[in-house]
Amino acid sequence: MSRVLSVHHVSLLVADTVRALDFYHGILGIPLDDSRPDLGYPGAWLQIGAQQIHLMELADPADSAILASHGGRDRHFALHVDELDAFRKRLEERGIDYTLSRSGRRALFCRDFDGNAVELIEVVAD
Repeated sequence: MSRVLSVHHVSLLVADTVRALDFYHGILGIPLDDSRPDLGYPGAWLQIGAQQIHLMELADPADSAILASHGGRDRHFALHVDELDAFRKRLEERGIDYTLSRSGRRALFCRDFDGNAVELIEVVAD
């Protein structure tokens, strides 16, 4: 039987690639992948292990959508992190609001500069 093996990438619509890179590369520290070809519109690829985030500077068809105050109640993607408190500090230093996970896990939800919800989940080493 055929099966899904893994997530290859997540694509996000952004209003300004440079500003989006400030969040994902500058604040979260995700490395850039320079292999992105010219696709006819601005954007960037970021590499997380074998997975990627594709930033696409295109018009957002849901531009007038009302965002939930807690990102966990909205479409979002989740990233494993090693030190949640260090990420909390980075977000606070940049004035980026976040909410803690309501599940009780060591996790938080924030939004990038374009309103995309991002979950950061702390992985505890064994």
